[in-house]
Formats: sequence, C-alpha cells, structure tokens
Amino acid sequence: MSLLRVSGLSRSFGGLKAVDDVSFDLEAGQLLALLGPNGAGKSTCFNMVNGQLRPSAGSIVFDGHELVGRRPRDIWRLGVGRTFQIAATFNSMTVLENVQMALVSRERKLFGLWKAASSWFADEALHLLEQVGMADDAHRACGVLAYGDVKRVELAIALANRPKLLLMDEPTAGMAPGERSDLMALTRRLATDHQIGVLFTEHSMDVVFASADRMIVLARGKLIAEGDADTIRNDAHVQEVYFGTGKTFQPRASLAGNGPAAGAPR
Repeated sequence: MSLLRVSGLSRSFGGLKAVDDVSFDLEAGQLLALLGPNGAGKSTCFNMVNGQLRPSAGSIVFDGHELVGRRPRDIWRLGVGRTFQIAATFNSMTVLENVQMALVSRERKLFGLWKAASSWFADEALHLLEQVGMADDAHRACGVLAYGDVKRVELAIALANRPKLLLMDEPTAGMAPGERSDLMALTRRLATDHQIGVLFTEHSMDVVFASADRMIVLARGKLIAEGDADTIRNDAHVQEVYFGTGKTFQPRASLAGNGPAAGAPR
C-alpha cells in the first residue's frame, strides 16, 4: 500500500483549471519530484496535499487517512511535515529554541510559570540538530546563520513532528551548488533511515536528477509524464514544455498513442 495516493485531483479557480485530474502515488522512503514550468499547477497541487486548498474534485489518501476536508494543523498531526521555499524560522531565537518550539507544539504543551521554557525537550531538540549537522550551532541565533544552515534548521523543525511524509517546496532555492547537493544528500539519508516519503518541488534540474527516485511533470495543470530520471530526460513532451514553445503537449492519457490527444491545445 502506498504511503500517499493522489487520485483524480483537480482544482479550478473560476474558469481556470489550475490542476486537472492529476493522479500519483508515493512510497515510504522514496523521493518524488513534482516538476513543471511556472504556472504548471505545482504549488496548487502541493497546497491541496497540505490542506491549504480544498480540491474541486479528487482524493488524497495518506497512510490510510483521507486528507480532503482536513485542516492543515490536523494533517500535520497525522504526520505530514513541510518546509518552505523561504525558510521559516524565528531569527531572534536560538537554533535550539526554534526546534524546541516545534516539539512543544507537537506535544501540545503549555508553559508553566514554575518551569523555564528553555528546559522543554532540550535533549530531543539537540538530537534532531545532530541529525541535520547543526548541533554545534545550537545556541546561536538563527538570524546570524548562513542561509544553507537555516534550511538545515528548518529541516530539523519539520522532523520534530516525526513525519511519515515530508513536503519540501523548493528546498534548495537561494543556496550555492555545494549547499544544494549537501542538503539533498541529507534529505535522502533521513528519508531512508526513517522511511519518510518526500514530495518536493524544485527548479534546479541538476538537483532533481541527482536526488529523485521518480518524477512527475505537470503542464497547464495536467500530468504529462512520470518516471525515473532517464524516462523524464528523454521524454519529448517534457522537452517541449521546458525547452520549446510550451504551447503543445499531450495529457498523460494520450502518451501511449502517436498523435496528440483529442482537444489538446496547440
């Protein structure tokens, strides 16, 4: 049974179909890249899985739970973590305190006047920072860290909820090439060690081809291709969307045929 199974997912904004009948699945321990040019529907698809947008149609089943209709906080509590394109940390707080706050939220703890907030889950927070290589910086303010290190802290925060599924939106945006490779290698190790399914969007193709087990490609809201690196790299429809005019593509249902799908835009 797949960890995540998305079936017939659609979302319309007025007359615009931002996501149109998209289906895919994700296994535990697997990295799945969600690709497509600007306006392809990646963010809309991501936000529906996370509960920030409600689908117009379709089903999202995670670990046996239907996610459609649930609030983002409830989805988070089921074991779905998320990182963002722009890292979200509290700059004035230390690295350790940022992770502690995530652990406090997970346990639904309220601070008591008789116990200092800095004592909550300190050991567990430090262990998470060790996993992402940031333990030595535990007592530094997040605001003074290099951006690549902030992204590692954000990953530790996401891991605080012990996720089974991790959604990563442009995880390497704004990072140097070496930092990008290091972060995705770390993500791979954590996904394998903890059997976490990872769904991520990414514009850097070198990162995608080096990191993803499988890829799915959207164009104008439709799924046009899926497969491993070689399959996607050699797919004529993907090449046209990324490098051609972007005006002609075949929806996935027609990929087995030789001609364009009926009604496909030109």
